Amino acid sequence: MILEGKQLFKSYGELKVLKGIDISIDKGEIVSIVGASGAGKSTLLHILGTLDDSDAGDIFIKGENVTKLNSNQLAKFRNVNIGFVFQFHNLLPEFSALENICIPGFIGKLNTEEVERKALKLMELLGIADRKDNKPSELSGGEQQRASVARALINDPEIVFADEPSGNLDSKNANELHELFFRLRKELNQTFVIVTHNEQLAQMADRKLEIMDGLIVK
Repeated sequence: MILEGKQLFKSYGELKVLKGIDISIDKGEIVSIVGASGAGKSTLLHILGTLDDSDAGDIFIKGENVTKLNSNQLAKFRNVNIGFVFQFHNLLPEFSALENICIPGFIGKLNTEEVERKALKLMELLGIADRKDNKPSELSGGEQQRASVARALINDPEIVFADEPSGNLDSKNANELHELFFRLRKELNQTFVIVTHNEQLAQMADRKLEIMDGLIVK
C-alpha cells in the first residue's frame, strides 16, 4: 500500500465537506475519484496530496504519517514523493518547457545536468522533445499538459495526483492524455489518483471511487 487515508474530515465553516473518509491506494494503481460538483473530490485530492490540511484524520504515504510533519518537512517530503497535474497546467510563462519540467528537481537541489537529462528523456517519452525550448504560450493545450505531466514525474514520485487533468482539453487530446497515464503505469509503474468528470477516464481506471455526501460510496 502506497497511500492510506484514515477518517479524514474537512469543514469550511458550517459546510461539512468530508465526513470521515477512509481510502487506500496500492503501488501501480490508477484510481479515479468521481462525484457531483461540490461533493469534495478536489478537497480530498488536495488533502491526500498534502496541499491542504484535514480537520481530523491521518494520511500515510510510504508508511509515514505525513500529518505529523511540520511545514518544512512536509514541503520537502511533497517535492520528493508527490507529483501533481492540474487542469490549467500551471506552467510558468517566462520559462521554456524544459525549464518548467526541471523546476521540482532544482527545488530538490538535485544535480542540474542529471535533472535536465532526465527531463529530456521524459519529454521524449511523452512525445514533446522537439518543443523543449518553447515557452508555454507557444505550446498547444495538449503539449502544455504533457509538459505538466513530465514535471510531475521529474523527481520519481511515489504517487501522482491529477485534478481534472483533461478538463481543459479537446476530446482527441483528452483521449491521448488518458492513454498516456496507462502507458506511464506500464513503463514506470507509476501510481495515479485522478479526480475527473470524464466518464471514459473514470471507467478506464482500475478502481472508480465515488464521493457522495462527504463519504466514499461503493
